[in-house]
Amino acid sequence: MSHKLIGACLLLSCLVAAVHSAAKVPIAIYYESLCPDSAKFITEQLYPAVKGELRDVVDLTFVPFGKSQFFTQGSEVTFTCHHGPNECYGNKVHACAIEHIQANSYQIEYTRESLTLDFINCLMRAGKNFPDNVYPGQRCATENHINNWENIKTCANTTEGSQLLRKAGEATGRLKEPLTSVPSVLFNEQFEKKVNDRAQVNFIGTLCQYVSAPQPRICAQHNAAAATGLASVSAILSSLLGLWFIRSFY
Repeated sequence: MSHKLIGACLLLSCLVAAVHSAAKVPIAIYYESLCPDSAKFITEQLYPAVKGELRDVVDLTFVPFGKSQFFTQGSEVTFTCHHGPNECYGNKVHACAIEHIQANSYQIEYTRESLTLDFINCLMRAGKNFPDNVYPGQRCATENHINNWENIKTCANTTEGSQLLRKAGEATGRLKEPLTSVPSVLFNEQFEKKVNDRAQVNFIGTLCQYVSAPQPRICAQHNAAAATGLASVSAILSSLLGLWFIRSFY
């Protein structure tokens, strides 16, 4: 194969990769580590969707802060969290995991993104119920092929964890619309209350509205189901209207 042909193939590969990258929908999840609503959304809506066909069309950002607050005094940073001190620690673990989790060359089936998602899902699934009051970080790391839990734990227990959580707080504070509910889901860096509310109960259907063609098969299935549902509602309304007309006429 000539150098020109090789160069053309490389250029084509880059263009295809760029198209796929550009097609990804940016989604930011602003959440709290011990928030029941955050846990419900991540484990029941987000995780099942992104682990399936939609994994290649999303660019996820996790921001574990929510309605927490931070205060600085010199180089010290202190936090108050919506669900108490344990949540502050949990938020730090999440922030440190997001920062430190890396994929390994000998585990090609896992990416940095998939490992992070699996780990966060495991932590959120545990909720506030920790057997023997042991935070499930090490267990979730072991179960989900995270081999640097010690680095994450050290980060969460040192100033690095505080600085990372502060950054999450600053990112939350920069939202154009002040955060009023947790979790908050932003598509394309924009917060819309109706979209956020819909995503809490139908994340796949909401996401598919932002995915450009050709859409994954699951989006077509959701679109068809939605159209069928609308047709059924329309038929019911027409029947009711017909009954009302007949009764009114007679």
